[in-house]
Amino acid sequence: MPRPDTTIASAKVTLLRTPFLEQPKLSANFTRDREILVLEIETKAGHVGLGYQLFLRDGFRTVKMALEEQYLPKIIGRDATEVEGLWREMYMGSIADGRMGANLYAISAIDVALWDIVGQAAGLPLHRLWGHVRKEVPAYGSGCWRGMGGEGMAEKGARFVSQGFKAIKMQVGHIWTDAEDVANVALMRDTVGDEVDIMVDVNMAWTADKAIIMGHKLEDHGIYWLEEPVIPMDFAGYRRIAKALTRTRVVGGESHYTRYDLQPFFEDPCCPILQPDVVRGGLTELRKIAVIADTWGLKIAPHLYPELMIHLCASIPNAEIIEDMGLMDGIFVDAPAPVNGVITAPETPGHGLKIKPEIMKDAAV
Repeated sequence: MPRPDTTIASAKVTLLRTPFLEQPKLSANFTRDREILVLEIETKAGHVGLGYQLFLRDGFRTVKMALEEQYLPKIIGRDATEVEGLWREMYMGSIADGRMGANLYAISAIDVALWDIVGQAAGLPLHRLWGHVRKEVPAYGSGCWRGMGGEGMAEKGARFVSQGFKAIKMQVGHIWTDAEDVANVALMRDTVGDEVDIMVDVNMAWTADKAIIMGHKLEDHGIYWLEEPVIPMDFAGYRRIAKALTRTRVVGGESHYTRYDLQPFFEDPCCPILQPDVVRGGLTELRKIAVIADTWGLKIAPHLYPELMIHLCASIPNAEIIEDMGLMDGIFVDAPAPVNGVITAPETPGHGLKIKPEIMKDAAV
């Protein structure tokens, strides 16, 4: 039987703006709506691959321009199954001026859409196409935002526990004093009890020396990890912090682009868990990062996009846990979601995600 014609016939970018189902409180006055870039790539056989990205800051118009000017014209007429080849061509074609930022966001959106097509054409979900490891992956409830205040974060942590999550994540730094940060973590521990893991996200608020001082104080409350304590370029700082905090995992990686940006973490595996983000390299890069990490005994806990990351985590041996922040809730026709703190890998071909038609129509910018 001849395989379907997976030649790329057309591509379309749509920008959406729609309210969150639950407004994130990244700061006390954070009021932005969801801004979502949607990329649809269609083949001659009629497959439609979906790539999408959520923006919490400005930039989705910039990525749209990068797609339409630099990348989409070059893939029309190519075979959608050339995922690796197209990724390499796009990346190398902009290596002099686009190894990070909008260029990588654009390449990543295309990469996700192409893998969706490959899975559809093969009739397999991505986790089966890549080599299935397990069907169920634990998730943690994320979204105890610093802008909610200490009591608000603790209340949401309790809500996550009532939903069956065995782990939650809260934020420190930026808008709170050191004493308030410690008090907020202590309150969360008192609220959720000793059997629930508490991840603490700094979002790059500290210097290495401050992270060491604060980390020792937070260790007394049994935190599971200290996340992104310093800016992504401060690899020496990561090493200093990890060496000093002997009772706490120091993790990071969400703000790093591709395996090349993560290379210092492989050469000196001071962070036992890496958190790569699919928008900073696509699914092709995430799979490579996972293989390299496994070589060095490191685990993967990808940043955001749980409905997509279930395919990655179900197909690699070193998945730690999936982050569920609920930021894309209500967007898809049907999407895998945690049940009692566990996400089950879907069996629909490709990644299986379709955005609700009414959202595509009513929320278009």
